[in-house]
Amino acid sequence: MVHDIILLAQFYKKVKKNIMKNAIIPALWFDQQALEAFEFYSEVFPDTSITKSDPIVVEGSIMGIDFIGINGGPMFKPNPTISFMAVFESKEVLTASWEKLSTTGKIMMPLDSYPYSELYGWVEDQYGVSWQLYYGKLSDVNNQAILPTIMFCDQQQGNCKEALAFYNSMFKDYQSQGVKEYPEGDVKGQVMHTQFEIKDFTMAAMDSGVPMPFNFTEGVSLTITCKDQEEIDYYWNTITEKGQESMCGWCKDQFGMSWQIVPINISKILANNPNAGQAIMKMKKISIAELENA
Repeated sequence: MVHDIILLAQFYKKVKKNIMKNAIIPALWFDQQALEAFEFYSEVFPDTSITKSDPIVVEGSIMGIDFIGINGGPMFKPNPTISFMAVFESKEVLTASWEKLSTTGKIMMPLDSYPYSELYGWVEDQYGVSWQLYYGKLSDVNNQAILPTIMFCDQQQGNCKEALAFYNSMFKDYQSQGVKEYPEGDVKGQVMHTQFEIKDFTMAAMDSGVPMPFNFTEGVSLTITCKDQEEIDYYWNTITEKGQESMCGWCKDQFGMSWQIVPINISKILANNPNAGQAIMKMKKISIAELENA
């Protein structure tokens, strides 16, 4: 636990806000393979680059969306409960990306034609990160090329609608962009697919259509960058009311999904006060004043 807390403190110290365009930033946990993974993604996906890399964290943009990779060790692993839907307007580019991912990855749904897309496939790469490759129009996803997609399965099967109601209540700018339900079978009436927007960031969610042995882990978390302490307090208190507190700004909601609640200027705070790094190790919810005055 002490090692984990130190790691998280170092992680926050390394993050630079000026490259972060998304108000919600996906963070991927690796077993010391973050740079290797992001170099691989740079070969797989168009419009992808590494912005910064050190032994603790890798920062990059994948198809124009900011991601963070954490060199956290073996304790957490990504799984398909949060996958990333990459939308392509070119079948040729999609196929090229699929070939690179699937060669060393695990195919969950083969690349093929489906009722919802002429060309679609779902693959888990060699690092455990799941990608859904979808041929479609970027205009249908608010011109955002990658959508984090939350899947409710196993212990959370059937909870997608409840989660959507929670997001709707928590994010004041929440906008639903359609919900499609399963028409038949054991999952009839559950969510087959939904798209929504929070903090100008488009996401998707679903209940699994078949039994899946996965539950949410810290292997993939979503970081909410906050403008001030009031916003930190709001998101932290809302998420942990029925969820669970962790350390250094990490917490889980009632569905077990991990969030990081941090001030947008966290790197500046830590850089300006050499004692702030030690102070953050003792915190659950981050206190900006305590960090600045440590």
